Amino acid sequence: QVQLVELGGGLVQAGGSLRLSCARSGRTFSNYAMGWFRQAPGKEREFVSAISGSGSFTYYADSVKGRFTISRDNAKNTVYLQMNSLKPEDTAVYYCAARNTIIPGTTTPEYPYWGQGTQVTVSS
Repeated sequence: QVQLVELGGGLVQAGGSLRLSCARSGRTFSNYAMGWFRQAPGKEREFVSAISGSGSFTYYADSVKGRFTISRDNAKNTVYLQMNSLKPEDTAVYYCAARNTIIPGTTTPEYPYWGQGTQVTVSS
C-alpha cells in the first residue's frame, strides 16, 4: 500500500515562499510519477505540478509556472514543491499524489494514491 505524508504548509504573506514535501513509503519510489494538486474552498481540485519517476521531466499549471518548482530525491523517497512569489490566490489545501508509472499525469483520475493534504494560506 502506498502512503503519502505531506509536510510544510502554513501561513505566509504575499510574495513569500514555502516548501512542501511529500514522503512516500516503500522501496520503489522511482517507479512512481508524482504530482501536486490543490483545492481551494468551493472549487474543484486542480493540477499544480508533476514530475516523472526519474525527475527528468516536469510539468506545471500555467498559473504557477515560473514561481513553483517541483523536484524529487529518490534516495529519500520524497518529492518537493518549492513555492515562491506566493499570491493570495494560491491559498488552498495542497495534495501530493502518486501513480504507479514513471510518466506523470495532469488530471486527478490518473493518480490512485493521495496524501491527506496540507493547508497553505497566503495573506495579502
